[in-house]
Amino acid sequence: MRPLSPQLAALRARLTGGPSSRLPRGVLAVVLVLLAVVPLLGFSVPGLMPGPAAPVNSAGTLQVLGLCLVFAGVAVGYDVLFGRTGLLSFGPALYFALGVYVFDIAISDWGWSPGPALVLTLASAIVVALALGSICLRVGGIAFAMVTLAFAQAGYFLAQSNPLGLTGGDTGLVLSSSRLPGFLVGVANTPNLYWVALGYLVVALLLAWWASSSAAGLVWTAIRDNQLRVEVMGYRPFPFKLASFVLSSVVSSAGGVVYLLLVGTAAPTSVASTSVTVSILVMVVLGGAGSLWGPALGAMVYVYLQQYLLGFSGLPAFASLPGPLRIPLSQPDFLLGAIFILFVIFVPGGLAGLAQRLPRRASHVKEAPS
Repeated sequence: MRPLSPQLAALRARLTGGPSSRLPRGVLAVVLVLLAVVPLLGFSVPGLMPGPAAPVNSAGTLQVLGLCLVFAGVAVGYDVLFGRTGLLSFGPALYFALGVYVFDIAISDWGWSPGPALVLTLASAIVVALALGSICLRVGGIAFAMVTLAFAQAGYFLAQSNPLGLTGGDTGLVLSSSRLPGFLVGVANTPNLYWVALGYLVVALLLAWWASSSAAGLVWTAIRDNQLRVEVMGYRPFPFKLASFVLSSVVSSAGGVVYLLLVGTAAPTSVASTSVTVSILVMVVLGGAGSLWGPALGAMVYVYLQQYLLGFSGLPAFASLPGPLRIPLSQPDFLLGAIFILFVIFVPGGLAGLAQRLPRRASHVKEAPS
């Protein structure tokens, strides 16, 4: 392995001296194995989803869990930019939608096979991220956030305007199954789509771990903490920030592809709107920005609660509640917003920060004199 420069060695010594938020490899391996065997579990878990108890490996439950895994991967990719590099972007929905639409158009309109369509999608994401990142990163702070938001909104209105009849406008697109392999088509193959989503999450985690552990990752963390110090040490922050921007964007676009395979359809409001970006940001903060596994856990909790609350509000017993309770409780985003506010106030650092503090608090209780 190539030795680090003296400057990077100093950065590593400084940046790795604090408490770690890494999940032990053994625990992470067990979690991934448990997730992998979910489609093989035929028993029911009462209360897992609203309504009559269904087997864990039922198509509806697996689709919800698959969505949790997809957005977990997207959140991990976004955290490379936000949590690791300290850049608040309101643009991840643009690249998520790019993955959805480019892959769908290549498959459904042009009749491409999935392999070439995926290559085209990822190449498009790299090109667009390089072009827009080179513009957005000329400014910093809130100006950077606003420029990324402007480009994301432009992408939303472009998809909504249905240029050349390619995006379907407000009605969206439906993925044609004629060019897809048989094992990815039909309700009976939902377990395979679930495993594709799990594979995407694993790849996203590996990419984030590899990139964050590299020399560039050390510079990202240093930029987040004090960009001026990085410049004084002789590094140009711009190319490092651009690399973080591109990696985050490509992971989001890949997530869009998996989302399309899992759901089979997409509309601008569900994949390209500002609410998608805000949701991804909330997922990362809920799980703990700057940690490897925190954003993934935060995304899974967020998406699961969103789907659960949506189904809960449709139960017959829910209609008997008084209006002042029924109306706000029927809005999943209202409840998720309330949960998010409580987390920000009482659980700073998100779920990852909570996991760090609990063992220390337990050790302090044991060491306290009786």
